[in-house]
Amino acid sequence: MAQFFEVHPDNPQARLLKQAVALLEKGGILAVPTDSSYALVCHLDDKGAVDNLRRIRGVDDKHHLTLLCRDLSELASYARVDNAQYRLLKSATPGPYTFILEASKEVPRRVSHPSRKTIGLRVPEHTVLQELLALYGSALLATTLIAPGEAQPMNDAHEIRERFEKVISGVIDAGACPLEPTTVVDLTDTEPQLIRQGRGDLARLGL
Repeated sequence: MAQFFEVHPDNPQARLLKQAVALLEKGGILAVPTDSSYALVCHLDDKGAVDNLRRIRGVDDKHHLTLLCRDLSELASYARVDNAQYRLLKSATPGPYTFILEASKEVPRRVSHPSRKTIGLRVPEHTVLQELLALYGSALLATTLIAPGEAQPMNDAHEIRERFEKVISGVIDAGACPLEPTTVVDLTDTEPQLIRQGRGDLARLGL
Protein backbone atom coordinates (compact mmCIF):
# COMPACT_ATOMS: atom_id res chain seq x y z
CA MET A 1 0.00 0.00 0.00
CA ALA A 2 1.51 3.30 -1.09
CA GLN A 3 2.02 5.99 1.54
CA PHE A 4 0.38 9.31 0.72
CA PHE A 5 2.17 12.53 1.61
CA GLU A 6 0.13 15.73 1.38
CA VAL A 7 2.58 18.64 1.37
CA HIS A 8 2.30 22.39 0.96
CA PRO A 9 3.26 23.32 -2.64
CA ASP A 10 5.36 26.35 -1.64
CA ASN A 11 6.57 25.35 1.83
CA PRO A 12 6.61 21.53 1.99
CA GLN A 13 6.85 19.89 5.41
CA ALA A 14 10.40 18.55 5.80
CA ARG A 15 9.34 15.69 8.08
CA LEU A 16 7.04 14.30 5.37
CA LEU A 17 9.68 14.61 2.68
CA LYS A 18 12.20 12.86 4.97
CA GLN A 19 9.76 9.95 5.25
CA ALA A 20 9.55 9.87 1.45
CA VAL A 21 13.36 9.89 1.19
CA ALA A 22 13.48 6.90 3.55
CA LEU A 23 11.25 4.97 1.14
CA LEU A 24 13.62 5.77 -1.75
CA GLU A 25 16.61 4.62 0.27
CA LYS A 26 14.90 1.27 0.83
CA GLY A 27 14.51 0.77 -2.92
CA GLY A 28 11.00 2.15 -3.22
CA ILE A 29 9.45 4.01 -6.14
CA LEU A 30 7.66 7.30 -5.62
CA ALA A 31 5.26 9.32 -7.72
CA VAL A 32 6.38 12.94 -7.43
CA PRO A 33 5.16 16.27 -8.83
CA THR A 34 7.33 18.14 -11.32
CA ASP A 35 7.00 21.30 -13.39
CA SER A 36 5.66 19.12 -16.25
CA SER A 37 3.33 16.41 -14.88
CA TYR A 38 4.00 13.70 -12.32
CA ALA A 39 7.02 11.41 -12.59
CA LEU A 40 8.07 8.08 -11.14
CA VAL A 41 11.43 8.23 -9.37
CA CYS A 42 13.82 5.77 -7.74
CA HIS A 43 17.39 5.29 -6.52
CA LEU A 44 19.90 5.40 -9.40
CA ASP A 45 22.09 2.56 -8.11
CA ASP A 46 19.37 0.07 -7.14
CA LYS A 47 18.97 -2.47 -9.98
CA GLY A 48 15.75 -3.90 -8.55
CA ALA A 49 14.18 -0.46 -8.25
CA VAL A 50 15.22 0.49 -11.81
CA ASP A 51 13.79 -2.75 -13.22
CA ASN A 52 10.59 -2.13 -11.28
CA LEU A 53 10.41 1.46 -12.57
CA ARG A 54 10.56 0.24 -16.17
CA ARG A 55 8.00 -2.50 -15.50
CA ILE A 56 5.47 -0.11 -13.94
CA ARG A 57 5.93 2.37 -16.77
CA GLY A 58 5.80 -0.39 -19.42
CA VAL A 59 9.06 0.54 -21.20
CA ASP A 60 12.18 -1.40 -22.17
CA ASP A 61 15.87 -0.56 -21.79
CA LYS A 62 15.85 1.50 -25.02
CA HIS A 63 13.54 4.06 -23.43
CA HIS A 64 15.58 6.98 -22.13
CA LEU A 65 15.32 7.40 -18.39
CA THR A 66 16.13 10.81 -16.93
CA LEU A 67 18.31 11.94 -14.06
CA LEU A 68 16.66 14.64 -11.97
CA CYS A 69 19.36 16.90 -10.55
CA ARG A 70 18.98 19.75 -8.07
CA ASP A 71 21.33 21.95 -10.11
CA LEU A 72 24.09 21.79 -12.71
CA SER A 73 26.79 21.21 -10.08
CA GLU A 74 25.84 17.51 -10.23
CA LEU A 75 26.19 17.43 -14.00
CA ALA A 76 29.86 16.40 -14.21
CA SER A 77 29.15 13.24 -12.22
CA TYR A 78 26.71 11.91 -14.79
CA ALA A 79 27.37 13.45 -18.21
CA ARG A 80 30.11 14.73 -20.49
CA VAL A 81 29.49 18.18 -21.91
CA ASP A 82 31.57 20.76 -23.74
CA ASN A 83 31.46 24.52 -23.12
CA ALA A 84 28.75 25.20 -25.72
CA GLN A 85 26.53 22.46 -24.31
CA TYR A 86 27.03 23.74 -20.79
CA ARG A 87 26.05 27.29 -21.79
CA LEU A 88 22.83 25.98 -23.34
CA LEU A 89 22.07 23.91 -20.24
CA LYS A 90 22.70 26.89 -18.00
CA SER A 91 20.34 29.10 -20.03
CA ALA A 92 17.48 26.61 -19.70
CA THR A 93 17.76 25.31 -16.15
CA PRO A 94 15.89 24.98 -13.97
CA GLY A 95 12.91 24.39 -16.24
CA PRO A 96 10.73 21.86 -18.11
CA TYR A 97 13.50 20.60 -20.39
CA THR A 98 15.13 17.18 -20.70
CA PHE A 99 18.55 17.00 -22.35
CA ILE A 100 19.99 13.85 -23.90
CA LEU A 101 23.70 13.79 -23.08
CA GLU A 102 26.64 11.41 -23.29
CA ALA A 103 26.65 9.42 -20.05
CA SER A 104 29.76 9.40 -17.87
CA LYS A 105 31.24 6.24 -16.39
CA GLU A 106 29.49 7.08 -13.13
CA VAL A 107 26.14 6.19 -14.70
CA PRO A 108 25.39 2.45 -14.44
CA ARG A 109 25.12 0.85 -17.89
CA ARG A 110 21.69 -0.53 -17.09
CA VAL A 111 20.19 2.97 -16.89
CA SER A 112 21.84 4.51 -19.97
CA HIS A 113 20.70 3.80 -23.52
CA PRO A 114 22.16 0.35 -24.40
CA SER A 115 23.55 1.26 -27.83
CA ARG A 116 24.14 5.01 -27.59
CA LYS A 117 25.42 5.22 -23.96
CA THR A 118 23.35 8.34 -23.40
CA ILE A 119 21.19 9.54 -20.54
CA GLY A 120 18.46 12.12 -20.08
CA LEU A 121 19.17 14.89 -17.59
CA ARG A 122 17.02 17.69 -16.23
CA VAL A 123 16.90 20.26 -13.46
CA PRO A 124 13.25 20.69 -12.47
CA GLU A 125 11.70 24.00 -11.42
CA HIS A 126 9.35 22.70 -8.73
CA THR A 127 9.68 23.69 -5.09
CA VAL A 128 8.62 20.34 -3.61
CA LEU A 129 10.81 18.28 -5.92
CA GLN A 130 13.76 20.60 -5.31
CA GLU A 131 13.34 20.11 -1.55
CA LEU A 132 13.09 16.34 -1.99
CA LEU A 133 16.30 16.29 -4.06
CA ALA A 134 18.06 18.42 -1.43
CA LEU A 135 17.08 16.04 1.35
CA TYR A 136 17.95 13.00 -0.73
CA GLY A 137 21.39 14.42 -1.48
CA SER A 138 21.92 13.18 -5.03
CA ALA A 139 20.19 12.73 -8.38
CA LEU A 140 17.10 10.56 -8.78
CA LEU A 141 16.30 8.38 -11.75
CA ALA A 142 12.95 9.31 -13.27
CA THR A 143 10.43 8.71 -16.03
CA THR A 144 7.28 10.66 -16.89
CA LEU A 145 4.26 9.03 -15.26
CA ILE A 146 2.31 7.85 -18.28
CA ALA A 147 0.25 4.74 -17.63
CA PRO A 148 0.98 1.78 -19.96
CA GLY A 149 -1.10 2.01 -23.14
CA GLU A 150 -1.92 5.69 -22.63
CA ALA A 151 -0.49 8.81 -24.27
CA GLN A 152 -1.10 11.55 -21.69
CA PRO A 153 0.94 11.96 -18.47
CA MET A 154 -0.90 11.86 -15.14
CA ASN A 155 -1.21 14.88 -12.87
CA ASP A 156 -3.72 13.99 -10.13
CA ALA A 157 -2.16 12.48 -6.99
CA HIS A 158 -5.36 10.76 -5.81
CA GLU A 159 -5.90 9.11 -9.20
CA ILE A 160 -2.25 8.00 -9.19
CA ARG A 161 -2.64 6.42 -5.76
CA GLU A 162 -5.80 4.56 -6.81
CA ARG A 163 -4.13 3.20 -9.91
CA PHE A 164 -0.63 2.38 -8.63
CA GLU A 165 -0.91 1.98 -4.85
CA LYS A 166 -0.02 -1.73 -4.98
CA VAL A 167 3.16 -1.28 -7.05
CA ILE A 168 4.75 1.95 -5.75
CA SER A 169 5.86 2.93 -2.25
CA GLY A 170 4.48 6.44 -2.05
CA VAL A 171 2.81 9.45 -3.66
CA ILE A 172 3.71 13.06 -2.90
CA ASP A 173 0.68 15.29 -3.33
CA ALA A 174 1.43 18.98 -3.81
CA GLY A 175 -1.57 19.74 -6.00
CA ALA A 176 -2.07 19.21 -9.72
CA CYS A 177 0.81 19.54 -12.18
CA PRO A 178 0.73 20.67 -15.80
CA LEU A 179 -0.38 17.94 -18.18
CA GLU A 180 2.36 18.70 -20.67
CA PRO A 181 5.61 16.69 -20.74
CA THR A 182 9.05 18.27 -20.98
CA THR A 183 10.66 19.49 -24.17
CA VAL A 184 13.40 16.96 -25.06
CA VAL A 185 16.58 18.09 -26.82
CA ASP A 186 19.43 15.80 -27.91
CA LEU A 187 22.80 17.47 -27.39
CA THR A 188 24.98 14.56 -28.50
CA ASP A 189 25.16 15.66 -32.16
CA THR A 190 26.94 18.64 -33.71
CA GLU A 191 23.78 20.75 -33.43
CA PRO A 192 21.00 20.44 -30.83
CA GLN A 193 18.21 18.19 -32.11
CA LEU A 194 14.60 18.67 -30.99
CA ILE A 195 13.21 15.23 -30.07
CA ARG A 196 9.92 16.29 -28.50
CA GLN A 197 8.33 19.70 -28.15
CA GLY A 198 6.67 19.99 -24.78
CA ARG A 199 6.18 22.61 -22.12
CA GLY A 200 9.59 24.27 -22.42
CA ASP A 201 9.86 27.36 -24.63
CA LEU A 202 12.16 26.67 -27.62
CA ALA A 203 13.21 30.35 -27.77
CA ARG A 204 14.95 29.88 -24.43
CA LEU A 205 17.18 27.32 -26.17
CA GLY A 206 17.72 29.38 -29.29
CA LEU A 207 15.81 26.81 -31.38
